[in-house]
Amino acid sequence: MLLIIFCLFIAVFFVQFLYYIVVFGKFSFAKPQKVTPKKIPISVIVCAKNEEENVKNFIPLLLEQNYYDFEIVLIDDASSDDTLELFEAYEKQHSNVKLVKVENNEAFWGNKKYALTLGIKAAKNEYLLFTDADCYPSSKDWILNMSSQFTMHNTIILGYGAYEKIAGSFINKIIRFETLLTATQYLAWAKIGKPYMGVGRNLAYKREEFFKVNGFIDHMKIRSGDDDLFVNQAASKANTAVCYLPDSFTYSKPKTSFKEWFTQKRRHISSAKNYKLFDRNQLALFYCSQLLFLILPIVLLSFQYQWITVLSLIGFRYLFAWITMGFAAGKLKEKDVMYWFPIIEITLIITQLNIFITNTFSKPVHWK
Repeated sequence: MLLIIFCLFIAVFFVQFLYYIVVFGKFSFAKPQKVTPKKIPISVIVCAKNEEENVKNFIPLLLEQNYYDFEIVLIDDASSDDTLELFEAYEKQHSNVKLVKVENNEAFWGNKKYALTLGIKAAKNEYLLFTDADCYPSSKDWILNMSSQFTMHNTIILGYGAYEKIAGSFINKIIRFETLLTATQYLAWAKIGKPYMGVGRNLAYKREEFFKVNGFIDHMKIRSGDDDLFVNQAASKANTAVCYLPDSFTYSKPKTSFKEWFTQKRRHISSAKNYKLFDRNQLALFYCSQLLFLILPIVLLSFQYQWITVLSLIGFRYLFAWITMGFAAGKLKEKDVMYWFPIIEITLIITQLNIFITNTFSKPVHWK
């Protein structure tokens, strides 16, 4: 039995090597990107529901963008606070702001995808750039940087949506490491030619891509997935590019408690079961290999079975994983989380297992 466990451990080690070096390495070790400005009119689309405080703080930052031709489409999804009033004021004050008011619709009540569909149709420009109401750009050249990756063929651009740093907060490091790992995965697979997701905090595409797949119609009844399910359906090797220029990032305020973050991740992860089969399988394989790499050595070392080989492989695995994720962290300005890498990774693996079990027995709460 110990021999079987040892052989399985060896197999898991090679799976981890394949992911970190061969797959993730496509992004981690990629050359820095260059900005090639494009004169493409852009429509920035922001959907908000009861986001009064965030609207006050962050919409002005979008209006300050250094870009030659852009509009901001503000979608109020039947808010009950002063979000709509603030949007109306911005529309009156700025000629490049367009307001879309969403009335409560019995068939699509509380469905963000319905609200976004109305905003996409209302946009005057063909090239669309999406972010959330609780996000802000890392620089005044956010639009310039994201739009620079559009070409005749690249009509879907996957960006990076980061979270603010909170000094002295361990949960903040977990949140940012998980965001870093997720981004490394989807950016690397996109560079390989197998894009499977993006984040609505920082995503761009040409409107024709939206209509090619009939918008969100195939997953309209699934509350989450206006970003990742759309990308999973519409993106391909031929039409997708990534953007990891530092001035292209967006930032959001992270959750400050484990409970809040746990609830948020339940929503995010719930849509993954609707990905294409290959994408579901590769994600499952990666997570299972992580979990098994945590469990199997404990069993082997408890019996002192091939302990020198086991310890050597553990050390080598953490070395190449640390190097690969360290290069990715450098690109995405998240280097500080790597000091805690082993501890954070183990915490994250256990948390993801908990989320999987919890989601199996109860449905997460989505956009209200």
